[in-house]
Amino acid sequence: MSEPDEDPKEEKRKVCKKKKNKEKRRGEKMEGEKLEQQQEEQIHESVKHSESVILRGIFKVGKKSHDVLLTQTRLTWTPIIPETPTDGVGANVRAEFPSCTFALTFFAGEVTVLQPGMLLLQDVFAVKVKRRRAAGQESGGAMLGVALFFCKRKGRKLEEDTLHLHNASAEHTHAWYNALKEQIAGISSRPRYLKVFINPSSHKKEAVHIYRESVAPLFKMADIRTDITVTEKKGHTLSVIKECKLDEYNGVVCVGGDGSVAELCHALVFRAQLDANLPEKPVKAVLPLGIIPAGSTDVVSCSVHGVRDPVTAALHIILGHLQQVDMCSFSPVGQSVHFGFSAMFGFGGRSLARAEKKRWMASSRRREYALVKTLAKLRPEECELSFLPAKKSRQNLFWNRGQDENQEQDSDLEGEGEASWTTKQGQYLSISVMSIPCLSSHAPRGLAPNTSLTSGSASLIAVENTSRSEFIKHLKRFGSSSGEFSFSFVETHAVSAVKIRPLSMSGFSKEESEEEGDSKSTPIIQPEGAAFPWNIDGELVEIANEVLIRVHPRLISLYGEEVEEAESTVSCSCI
Repeated sequence: MSEPDEDPKEEKRKVCKKKKNKEKRRGEKMEGEKLEQQQEEQIHESVKHSESVILRGIFKVGKKSHDVLLTQTRLTWTPIIPETPTDGVGANVRAEFPSCTFALTFFAGEVTVLQPGMLLLQDVFAVKVKRRRAAGQESGGAMLGVALFFCKRKGRKLEEDTLHLHNASAEHTHAWYNALKEQIAGISSRPRYLKVFINPSSHKKEAVHIYRESVAPLFKMADIRTDITVTEKKGHTLSVIKECKLDEYNGVVCVGGDGSVAELCHALVFRAQLDANLPEKPVKAVLPLGIIPAGSTDVVSCSVHGVRDPVTAALHIILGHLQQVDMCSFSPVGQSVHFGFSAMFGFGGRSLARAEKKRWMASSRRREYALVKTLAKLRPEECELSFLPAKKSRQNLFWNRGQDENQEQDSDLEGEGEASWTTKQGQYLSISVMSIPCLSSHAPRGLAPNTSLTSGSASLIAVENTSRSEFIKHLKRFGSSSGEFSFSFVETHAVSAVKIRPLSMSGFSKEESEEEGDSKSTPIIQPEGAAFPWNIDGELVEIANEVLIRVHPRLISLYGEEVEEAESTVSCSCI
């Protein structure tokens, strides 16, 4: 028997199916060409409206080929679209995301979307040529491409990362390497030569190790030259700054704690006064200061970095992130002026005095001991407190050498008139004056959260006499979210000047001093007669009489940025 003829309807169905598949393939091909054209148009359009392309080439990023563009401010790479597949998946994905520019790869029936990438050159700090070398080979080797070292943010931290652009052509690679180096070198705010001060005695005596292991390799990678001084004693920094040729450097770096930072800040302002021949006026420091945290608290570093991390601090310096910062001048009657950021009288000064007499203890244990001991012997000081409220209109309270002398504003706050000062007399457990927030892991929002780095004013925090339990509640709230100033015995003011005059003659009594035992540490200033301990930027200063504190807006530039809150990694269980 002969086989039955094929159903005409079935044959017609097959023909229609073949025709549809052919049209589908043609449509997908046209869709791919259209997408590629749109991609080209988007690139050219963005470049047309922003900046011209310096270089364009093909590199492998990962395992895929990319179209890479270099402009004056950024590097972009877009996956090169492969041949359009025949199964229709690409068209479906593109139809679902019509406004996106991407490439598609197919593996085992699955589709992967390859997004374009972009890197701002302001985040790139080093460019190197990559070569394949054998073990022990110091030069030569097969060309692999270019490596870009850049920083990326992870919370408050800045971390080092690398982008690899693979291309075996030596001519192509060197052209890109030279162009990238030229663009990065053109960023004027970045330092090329730094004067570095390292305090080897800071905190756990780890400053030298921190610099060598975490900071020096980054400086070397970024082609930054350094001139290093390891300090030997207090005052060493000031003596070096007074004599060295500052115009040879682009910036100064301090590796140490808050005391080392304050000493170097004071030295830079003092040198600016000498150069301007204006010993009575605060003069803005010429060079910016970078701070590598290596102390026990590092409130200045935390206030400009948000975290105690040497790598973050080093990357801020390398990338030239500059932040102008207010400072204070502390003028005890009959003594020399000192420049810094914070001063604590009463509880803060007494607890530091006790901690300094136990330098043999671990820092955390010494801190807890001093707090508990001072709380146990808590007592107020009779004081006359005067302050000048800050005015928003009061600016430029320092003399700048680039400013015309005829336009110079009078920064003598005493000329404001006696009527503008507010004076109070009473018993105070603690008085603090801070021109920066003083962030730390113990106080993430800062000891003075109501001020900022460039507010042009300082925060005055006066704690009147109260019970020990209420005072402890006040202290504990610094480590929480808020509410540290919501007590009737605590008052805060934004001020431009403060006078503190102790009325009692007790000071840090002989009995208290003897009770703490002998100590090798000595205060910066040792006046005759009854003296009161002050905590000025983490350093013990003994002063017997009135102190005048003035705020000087933007007196120094620090490498870093404005930070609202620091990372909290430490909790104190002593109170």
